[in-house]
Amino acid sequence: MAYALSHLLILLPLLPLSIVAQSRGVVNLGSSLSANEGSSPWLSPTGNFAFGFQKVDENLFLLSIWYDKIPEKTIIWYADEGNPVPVGSKLVLTGTGLQLTSPQGEQLWISEPLTGGVATGHMNDTGNFALKDENSQESWESFRHPTDTLLPTQIIEKGGGLTSRRTETNFSSGRFRLSLLDDGNLVLTTISIPTTYLNEPYYKTDTDDAVNSSNSGTQLVFNESGYMYVLRENGEKFMLSQEAIVSNAVFYHRVTLNFDGVLTQYYHPKNNTTGNESWSVIWSEPDNICKASFVFTGSGTCGYNSLCRLETNGNRPKCECPSGYTLLDPYDEYGSCKPNFTFGCEDGLGVTYDMVESPNTDWPNSDYELLRPYGEGECRNSCLHDCMCAVSIFRDNTCWKKKLPLSNGRVDLNSEPTKAFVKVGGNKFPIPEPKKKNEGTLVIVGSVLLVSSVLVAAICLAFVFIYNKKQAKITPNKEIVDTNLRCFTYKELEEATGGFKEELGRGAFGIVYKGEMKTTCGDLVAVKKLDRMVQEGEKEFKAEVNVIGQTHHKNLVRLLGYCNEGPHRLLVYEYLSNGTLASFLFGETKPSWYHRTEITMGIARGLLYLHEECSTQIIHCDIKPQNILLDNYCHARISDFGLAKLLMMDQSHTHTAIRGTKGYVAPEWFKNMPISVKVDVYSFGVLLLEIICCRKNVDSEMSGKTAILTDWAYDCYEEGTLHALVGDDMEALNDRNNLDRFVMVALWCIQEDPSLRPTMRKTIQMLEGLTEVTVPPCHSPFSNLG
Repeated sequence: MAYALSHLLILLPLLPLSIVAQSRGVVNLGSSLSANEGSSPWLSPTGNFAFGFQKVDENLFLLSIWYDKIPEKTIIWYADEGNPVPVGSKLVLTGTGLQLTSPQGEQLWISEPLTGGVATGHMNDTGNFALKDENSQESWESFRHPTDTLLPTQIIEKGGGLTSRRTETNFSSGRFRLSLLDDGNLVLTTISIPTTYLNEPYYKTDTDDAVNSSNSGTQLVFNESGYMYVLRENGEKFMLSQEAIVSNAVFYHRVTLNFDGVLTQYYHPKNNTTGNESWSVIWSEPDNICKASFVFTGSGTCGYNSLCRLETNGNRPKCECPSGYTLLDPYDEYGSCKPNFTFGCEDGLGVTYDMVESPNTDWPNSDYELLRPYGEGECRNSCLHDCMCAVSIFRDNTCWKKKLPLSNGRVDLNSEPTKAFVKVGGNKFPIPEPKKKNEGTLVIVGSVLLVSSVLVAAICLAFVFIYNKKQAKITPNKEIVDTNLRCFTYKELEEATGGFKEELGRGAFGIVYKGEMKTTCGDLVAVKKLDRMVQEGEKEFKAEVNVIGQTHHKNLVRLLGYCNEGPHRLLVYEYLSNGTLASFLFGETKPSWYHRTEITMGIARGLLYLHEECSTQIIHCDIKPQNILLDNYCHARISDFGLAKLLMMDQSHTHTAIRGTKGYVAPEWFKNMPISVKVDVYSFGVLLLEIICCRKNVDSEMSGKTAILTDWAYDCYEEGTLHALVGDDMEALNDRNNLDRFVMVALWCIQEDPSLRPTMRKTIQMLEGLTEVTVPPCHSPFSNLG
């Protein structure tokens, strides 16, 4: 008895751990997950699977389910069609389902609304996340909403299927689809993005039977033993897994439609003893996707003008551009290719061409002429001298001439002997070799022609000079804008904005309106109408279009075009949906400290570009939170160059009228002192304190020394009470080194003497900890007077 009791006492401390282990996988109402590094996911009972946020890019997270016990953390399901979310986003289990919101509280995704209500969530050891009602009935589950992967025990009904991701690391919907059609046939097809139209299948099981429906497929089953098959109406099975399957007791199994269109079953050892184990292939379909994925409409496995080549160590395709071509999108290796030379039939292109031979290569589509019988040399030269011909294919005394765009390109080493002749660019403006015969005569004639050419050129230049002077006298205000921006008519912008109805904001030189039109940045634009302070507005308009149109930086709002029609002066910018930094900082929910530091660095880098890195130095003159916009990923973008004072690179100071916003304006504006880039540094310092504290610089609702943030911040620094600036922000308090450094940098930036303020380059170095930040003096000799 004593022996048994002693053992029971020993086991008692272990009972809670056992209970906790058995209760893992159950998620209660109100439970939440945050998109932050180090955030704990919801685990299945054995810990094999995790549901949470996985980091996929800098400051971006994907709400997903993954294998948690293997180093790769392989993702097998993801929400919201694979769209990543910014840091600080939140998932909550509510009584109606799962709700995903942005850091600002905007709803990003919900599991389909459930009328019966939700009692609990369950992360199961099958990899399925399920929601259950009060009767423990499953009302929603991830298995019924598959993405690109199936797991054992998962079933696909008619009309369902898988969609590949865009690339290995881009989880948005890709170009391939596995579908169990309504007729029972299981097919692999390409998709005509951006629509959902399915092209003809490049693989099918032929499990449809219009004569005897009992032979038709009814389900795609991936059973618990790891075998996959199409179950027919009559109970028979069409097996996709032909090979012997390794035990699911010691191996994980999954079937994934890869981003390149190959459907593959993988296995991975559960006991990762060496740490070097990886996913191995059991089977894949089709055997050769480069040949199988031929389509009459669409590009095939790879993009247009590209070539598909099967990798030697498996059935996975590799896409590559032919000689003389480069990727249209350098970040998409499986995308389309473009010629890196001028191609066409226009006169005066100044380009010669050559032909590059590529063996075992073909683009089966795109033919516009067939020549037979024809020799190899004839086939090559016929394309070379045909301005419409991009490629000629020679095989069996037959020549096929093809034009752009080329589709279904492939390299097939097992095909019958084929040669492709690809047209590429040669030398521009070739200079013919001079003939030695009659060389003296040629020199004399050349000299005469040279003198004549000089005289003609001089006359033409004089004419152009006189003509331009006349034009300048006639239209002194019609300054030609020399940029690659789009020139809009006033009517176009009036229609795009619906008669300038929806106002986004107001500035010193006009009002910004929301508009709808297709551009390279999306379907929405921001139209700035310069309809006030006409004289100054005219100057600013010309400055912005000529200078801002040539600036390109990830932390600047992009100018897309302009209107310069009669009295109308308008600027068209990309539209950024997340609003201003002001609404982000001064809203009800305080953004995370990490996110605030990232925004700070983005603004600093944008200002450094304006001050030192663009061809024409730009002083913004009105840096404030209302002029910082946030893009879709909440990255900072500096906007409103309507107040910018432009300087040439060899100038460092200028005198001008006071510009800027109260509370952010540097002291030298009021002292008739030269204005330099240091006025932006001052404004940045004020803004940095606002970002740190999430409050406005001047707050009339506060009393005493706390009303003016710049003075209060210095007092807190002097008294060693910096914690008062961030209140109960534990994330900032736990990052005390960075907090101290950011405050000290801000105090240096707001020094009254411009010469004491750092440049933006030095500011960035101090913020990043690359340069020591010395003790800042009092920013104003009068700030501490009683």
